[in-house]
Amino acid sequence: MKVFNKWDPAEAEVADLSIKGYMNLQPRAVMHSGGKHARQQFRKSDMHVVERLINKMMRKEKNTGQKQTAYRIVEGAFDIIHERTKENPLTILARAISNSGPREEVVRLKYGGITVPKAVDTAPQRRVDSALMLLSQGAWKASFKSKRSIQSCLADEIIAASNADPKSFAVNKRDSAERVAKAAR
Repeated sequence: MKVFNKWDPAEAEVADLSIKGYMNLQPRAVMHSGGKHARQQFRKSDMHVVERLINKMMRKEKNTGQKQTAYRIVEGAFDIIHERTKENPLTILARAISNSGPREEVVRLKYGGITVPKAVDTAPQRRVDSALMLLSQGAWKASFKSKRSIQSCLADEIIAASNADPKSFAVNKRDSAERVAKAAR
């Protein structure tokens, strides 16, 4: 089975070993699990990573609850990615997720009445979640009040994040979060 009947997940490779177990690239017939993993805490990593991206694309007000629209957006973005890079879009997406997920974050601890920031390592599942959220937010911000389609904006965001380009919204946000965490060490 192929993703969107075009891309073979067996060809996709995840180079980052820390998030490899949290990015499911197993072949699926349909990218719609119906929320069967919603009640169990760590089972969302059993969902296909493309379905998780589709679900993140449904978070804005224009697409809320419209999974077919989000499905077409991601499918169109994968076509554009393949046209521009001549690679499997799943490999590009895996590279983009590993490049845009923050490795360190800041938590706030209270000592007496004082709030102190402290840097902590980010869990691998949270890295994947935040990377997918940053990629979708970057695509929506780029297409808002623009003549460019959301498909091309999502493709640009994924390609830029896979190349670790600082002009990418996701990579820029990751760098700023890691900079704050470095200052809080």
